[in-house]
Amino acid sequence: MSTLYTQQGKNIRKTWMLMGFFLVMVIAIGYGVAWYMGSPAILYGAIIFALVMNVGSYWYSDKIVLRMTGAHPVTREEYPELWNIVENLAITAGLPMPKVYIMNDPAPNAFATGRDKDHAVVAVTTGLMQLLDRTELEGVVAHELAHIGNRDMLVMTVAVVLAGFIAIVADIFMRSMLFGGGNNRDRHPVFLIVAIVGIILAPIAAQMIQLAISRKREYLADASAALLTRYPEGLASALEKISGYGRPMKTANHATAHLFISDPFGNQKPSMMQKIGALFQTHPPAAKRIAVLRDMDQY
Repeated sequence: MSTLYTQQGKNIRKTWMLMGFFLVMVIAIGYGVAWYMGSPAILYGAIIFALVMNVGSYWYSDKIVLRMTGAHPVTREEYPELWNIVENLAITAGLPMPKVYIMNDPAPNAFATGRDKDHAVVAVTTGLMQLLDRTELEGVVAHELAHIGNRDMLVMTVAVVLAGFIAIVADIFMRSMLFGGGNNRDRHPVFLIVAIVGIILAPIAAQMIQLAISRKREYLADASAALLTRYPEGLASALEKISGYGRPMKTANHATAHLFISDPFGNQKPSMMQKIGALFQTHPPAAKRIAVLRDMDQY
């Protein structure tokens, strides 16, 4: 039977597996390009880059994500109601008080980030503050604190950074192979095709891993939030309002989309990937989450 502690352990293992996959992928691409270009220095550079990015993604991923989303820290004096809600729920959940950030965006949304509970951040948009009442805001904050307690945000945030850097590495290597010359170009035409295919598929694979990080974490965080507030309807009503807003966030980004409580792209026409199936979605359908929460409210 899964418990909070087994879930935390699973997420820590997922993080190490993700970092290991990133290390192997970058080194493999570097090895292929180094062989084709006849330059061992490329392989050494790939190894150093992979190691530095692994360490950097663990220690600084939250700062990178906060910069990408345009979030900024606030004080109790600026947002007393939000601050008190976060503080009270953190005490109830047995968590240290996380830092509180705000995004100046009319679209209602929120996310949590940080490598552990002692370095956690809860960020909400100004639109969320304006749209929700207190019980609904408590439900959203409780959901984000549940991610912190479950250590979901560690694996989610590391996934954002590593997927992005794999895309960058693949692009650099592609350009170097196509325009940088190479001692082995004439001798290995087949290998050139294989290497290019590998470089193209690498960021796609990284994106798939990012999307495939268990969507059950959202259901688990919803359930944990309902238990924390003892009022499932608060979060259900909040999700109803958030999903009904429809318009995307100003800072909507595919790299960070899965961090948010709701899809930051809003109710836009589904992309080709989303049409293929739920495998490519970053969030479970809001209607299903709301139904589960309201079913909990009956007991």
